[in-house]
Amino acid sequence: MNDERLQGVMVLRCIMGEAITLQEGDDAPLFSAEDAEGNVWNLSDLISGGNRVVLYFYPKDSTPGCTTQACDFRDNMAALSSADVMVFGVSKDSAKSHGNFTRKQNLNFPLLMDVEGTLLEQYGVWREKKNYGRTYMGISRSTFVIEADGTLSLAKYGVKAKGHVARILAHLELE
Repeated sequence: MNDERLQGVMVLRCIMGEAITLQEGDDAPLFSAEDAEGNVWNLSDLISGGNRVVLYFYPKDSTPGCTTQACDFRDNMAALSSADVMVFGVSKDSAKSHGNFTRKQNLNFPLLMDVEGTLLEQYGVWREKKNYGRTYMGISRSTFVIEADGTLSLAKYGVKAKGHVARILAHLELE
């Protein structure tokens, strides 16, 4: 599917309220996003340099599950970096919140801001959630592995925080 048609399908799905569900083999939606330090990260620049990218979406800075997941990525960054894998966390939190979370947990990878929800929509992670009988829209904890050719080799929605990074390492054949 060409880029223009794909964008049209994504816009239509968003208008109709249907979350996009990306799959392995799909082209990763291109993005440009800012981290808490003001650095702008472009997917096209990252992959053109031969890097693979792990893009993970999480609900909220400094919550128990999100802290577990971020610290697990932090603790495995040497293995990931040595294989030219870059990691980016994404949530709707502000630069201040990301900065505090990064400093408190000594994170060694960027957290991207998506206050407007553009990336959330592009990757289909803004979804209906249910908790204690309440239904609401929120971020589905999800992870995508983007290969240097721009395709997704992994697209997982609704992942569990604990043990998730080990599954990513296995997928990347870094274990």
